[in-house]
Amino acid sequence: MRSVRIGVDTGGTFTDVVAVDEQTGEITTTKTPSTPADPADGFLEGVRKVLEKAGGQTVSAVVHGTTVATNQLLEDRIADLGFVTTEGFEFILEIARQSVPDGYGNSYFWVKPPRIVPVHRVRTVGGRLDHTGAEVRPFDEEAAVAAAGWFRERGITAIGVCFLHSYANPAHELRMREILEREHPGAVVSISSDVLREYREYERSVTTLVDAAVKPTMRRYIAGLADRLGMPFSVMKSNGGVLSAAEVVNQPITTVLSGPAAGALGAALIASTAGHPSVITLDGGGTSTDVAVVVDGEPSLTTEGSVGRYPCKIPMIDIVTVGAGGGSVAWISPEGTLKVGPKSAGADPGPLCYGRGSTEVTVTDAHVFLGRVPPHLLGGEIPLEAEAARQGIETLAGKLGLSPERTAAGILEISAFNQSNAIRRLTVKRGLDVRDFPMVAFGGSGPLLVCRLIDILGLPSVTVPPDPGNVSAFGLLTVDVKNDYVRTFVTRDLSLDSAAEIFGELEGQAAEALDREGFTADRHVYARSADLRYYGQAYEVRVPAPAGPLDEAWRAEVLDRFHRAHHRLYGYGYRDDPRHGVEWVNLRVSGIGPITRPAIGRRPYGTADPRPVTAREVFYDAWGPAPIHRRTDLAAGAVVAGPAVIEEYGSTLPLHPGFTATVDAFGNLEVRRGREEG
Repeated sequence: MRSVRIGVDTGGTFTDVVAVDEQTGEITTTKTPSTPADPADGFLEGVRKVLEKAGGQTVSAVVHGTTVATNQLLEDRIADLGFVTTEGFEFILEIARQSVPDGYGNSYFWVKPPRIVPVHRVRTVGGRLDHTGAEVRPFDEEAAVAAAGWFRERGITAIGVCFLHSYANPAHELRMREILEREHPGAVVSISSDVLREYREYERSVTTLVDAAVKPTMRRYIAGLADRLGMPFSVMKSNGGVLSAAEVVNQPITTVLSGPAAGALGAALIASTAGHPSVITLDGGGTSTDVAVVVDGEPSLTTEGSVGRYPCKIPMIDIVTVGAGGGSVAWISPEGTLKVGPKSAGADPGPLCYGRGSTEVTVTDAHVFLGRVPPHLLGGEIPLEAEAARQGIETLAGKLGLSPERTAAGILEISAFNQSNAIRRLTVKRGLDVRDFPMVAFGGSGPLLVCRLIDILGLPSVTVPPDPGNVSAFGLLTVDVKNDYVRTFVTRDLSLDSAAEIFGELEGQAAEALDREGFTADRHVYARSADLRYYGQAYEVRVPAPAGPLDEAWRAEVLDRFHRAHHRLYGYGYRDDPRHGVEWVNLRVSGIGPITRPAIGRRPYGTADPRPVTAREVFYDAWGPAPIHRRTDLAAGAVVAGPAVIEEYGSTLPLHPGFTATVDAFGNLEVRRGREEG
């Protein structure tokens, strides 16, 4: 019997599933409604559906993109969390950073949000290390035992530990963990030297506490899913790699952008295959839209990311998320203006047209009212109540004093501008011109607004892959096993021997993890990088570092890469200015276990001379009959001119007047602004 690899991406509204036949490369896709009360229910239903559709093949591997950790943070479900830090530094979380969200124009009105751990649940322990890791004062065992007892007596079962300069020497944190395990065995403990061995104590503290906060939830979810699935599986990480479920429960913070990361990687592979190595990716879901930039086939990485209001300095694909999905709610501000999002109707009750008792108009309802999506989802599996959408739009229009059509079109226009602002933020801050990048639009709601985005942003084109709603699930099957390791080593005069020793230790840690994942030594890949800055700067630029022995040529190559990267990012550099020395800050290693990626085949089906299957009244600039095309009827070379609608199982592309969609050799739709009629 043939075997398949399965990718399962659990989103806020739908769970998307892709199976790839390991012998033939054939791809089978399906979707099922998500089950927020227990995401495992939707996961298992999706696996059952895709196996039934693929013909009951055996399963060789399952990879999962999960939002369990993400949702816990976004919804601020942080409880029973404690913090242990160095004596005299109990106000690390209170002081935080001086930066204010939205800039100084907001500083008079901004109220500091609650700390992730209130100060009354912070305990301190004596003992000090200096920045080199040398012990200044010995660890206070008695205070450590007292702190453990204090947490035990109050039933605080998730604890983060971050001592000053533990990135240079983890000995005190390791001893604190031993005492907590002995004195408070029911607690889940995260220590910063395991989570983020990097300086800047505030970010290190919060990242460690986020890990501790989500660890109990993730462990319960992973354990329950493993029991019900009956086989080992892997979980997508935010850094663009995967890790076995057995390992990921020990570092759950690495999963906080699990699904969006898979989408960016899947879109990058699809775009590269179609001849677009550098693109913007737009993943439109039911709850939110995730945007990333891919340059030369690789999504950009960052360690300056955050989830909700919590900074997380782990390596993650640089993704901007906005509350502009299909389920985003339209509402009227106190000033009487129309707003859209970030609140979402989610999967349950969902939009008005789902008929599950919702009372709020959503973006999906606007599309249904304007005829831009069919009166059903998933090929008829989920019928939509167009009348409920119409009534909701008319009620909202009455409050605004607008026509229903103008109200619905306004909802979509606001949503399109929300998405375009996210794209501008991601490109402009990197010095990139959005007009130089084609876009890949995917996710169930991703293709719905592409014509407006082309006009708003001046995009050259938009690629809509086949089965766009399943690109994130497909991306899960394109991902290598990957773990990241970092060591802070601040110096202006890098000792090559010391650097070689640190890289050796980090590669040793990576090798142990890859061994546990089942990769033989000949399949291990180590990718080095370094964070550098000009002396006096506060933030660093990361550049790849060559493999091989560390010598003067190696140093010169890294410095050259830094000068070039700094100039590209900021428009200036000090390559030949001796007054501005270069400071080395962090050394990094990624341990990679490569997999065989599924091949993207050419699409032979359909006809190059498409005929619409029907027509219906659709509102673009005015009501009028628009031809409806089935995507499976379109072969390579087929051209559809707007106004039209192209429908498929998991998504819909409304093609506005003046636009064309051309099918390429791989079945992608290339949407461009065509010559205006008349």
